[in-house]
Amino acid sequence: MSRVILLELNELTPRLMDHFIDEGHLPGFKRLRDESIVCVSDAKEKPPNLEPWIQWVTVHSGLSFAEHKVFSLGDGPKLGAPRIWDIVSDAGKKVWVCGSMNAAVRNNDINGMVLPDPWAIGISPKPEPLFRPYFKLISSYVQEYTRDKPPLKAKQYIDFLMFMLSHGLSKRTVMEAVRQLAGERRSRGRWRRAPILDSLQWDVFEHFYKKLKPTFSTFFLNSTAHYQHYYWRNMEPEKFTVKPSNKDQFEYSDAILFGYKKMDAIVSQTLDLADPDTTVVLCTALGQQPLLQYEQSGGRQLFKPLNIEALMKLAGITANYRYAPVMAEEFKLFFDDSAAAADAAEKLLALRLSDGSSVMKARLTNEEIFAGCTVFSPPPPDTEIKSPFTNDVVKFSEVFYLIEAGLKSGMHHPHGILWLRTPERRHAVVDRLVSLQEIAPTLLDIMEIRNTPKFSFPPIPELSPTFEDVRAVTA
Repeated sequence: MSRVILLELNELTPRLMDHFIDEGHLPGFKRLRDESIVCVSDAKEKPPNLEPWIQWVTVHSGLSFAEHKVFSLGDGPKLGAPRIWDIVSDAGKKVWVCGSMNAAVRNNDINGMVLPDPWAIGISPKPEPLFRPYFKLISSYVQEYTRDKPPLKAKQYIDFLMFMLSHGLSKRTVMEAVRQLAGERRSRGRWRRAPILDSLQWDVFEHFYKKLKPTFSTFFLNSTAHYQHYYWRNMEPEKFTVKPSNKDQFEYSDAILFGYKKMDAIVSQTLDLADPDTTVVLCTALGQQPLLQYEQSGGRQLFKPLNIEALMKLAGITANYRYAPVMAEEFKLFFDDSAAAADAAEKLLALRLSDGSSVMKARLTNEEIFAGCTVFSPPPPDTEIKSPFTNDVVKFSEVFYLIEAGLKSGMHHPHGILWLRTPERRHAVVDRLVSLQEIAPTLLDIMEIRNTPKFSFPPIPELSPTFEDVRAVTA
């Protein structure tokens, strides 16, 4: 039986990966690729169903979107079907789920530990008291990354520090944070902070991996996906009509490469951590590509509520609710009953700008609303928002703020990276697109877990040393 470490480096892109390796920037990725069965994965979905919080559920469950129907980030717990870690736990083996997107567990007595993604709704860390100081701070920083300072108290920082000091904080991470913060005093970009959170996450993962010695573990990171979304224009300006300024180009031209290099260091550490009998799998679920369809209108920008209370007051929503930021411009609202939620959704959808265009999207599901601003270009400074339910008129800039100074310039692509480094270190390049639905049965097969659900796909046949014979029989 082989242990499995599933490296979930969200949305790293096959074309960029090959290019950066060929240029000599990524020795860790090159080592992993050269010792792996190399595949390009295919999500087999199109927008609006091409989203990482949908595709990672497919990776973990083996179910297509049509089967699992998990559409929004934070809705993972609504799926009752088992994930890979549930099946491994049920087989009596230990698991360590670290940051996996839209994760859930079927029961609270899972054999191991679970640290949900920082956007998680409806799932708590396990054990919750242990991870509470870490999870609270990391979630606040990630969900409110566009603000200068998240809403945290001094005690929460102290509790977080005490947790890290006793659960893996490395000198390497401390020095990385010190260099970044010192560099910001000399105008070094604040955007470079994200990999510090990645390093903290790695320290925690490594600490508990050594302690638990799990049969199956996952490790998820998203920072480089964010860089691709916002800095593709700076990496390949020739592809875009709206050109970056000289100042932005100086600051961000190597931002995506910076992200890949940070991921490369994580890969090297993973290979050093894994013993000779452990299979290391790199999966990105998706890739990205240039976002070009908004170029004629000046590019796409995103806006988020500056103050959720002000937005709700403007709309005329008086019912009790709970606000949960999700990712980018999107957020969730939770109400006490479906009638209150339906009333709130109607009022949000009724908001209009001065020119009559809509302000909000609001998708209703029972007591929940999944919402976000639908304005993608900065309106004129005097633009107002009006509600037909209150007749109140408020300036757009008093309710919403621009998430990023730059234009969004990367979008999802269904093809991602899937590399499987087995104990044999056999290298081969698979000449077909591999469905994300093939991943769960493949990893369970590698771990020799036999009591599994019936999957739509068998394990990836190219992993077998006798694949040519198998192909000849099935042709």
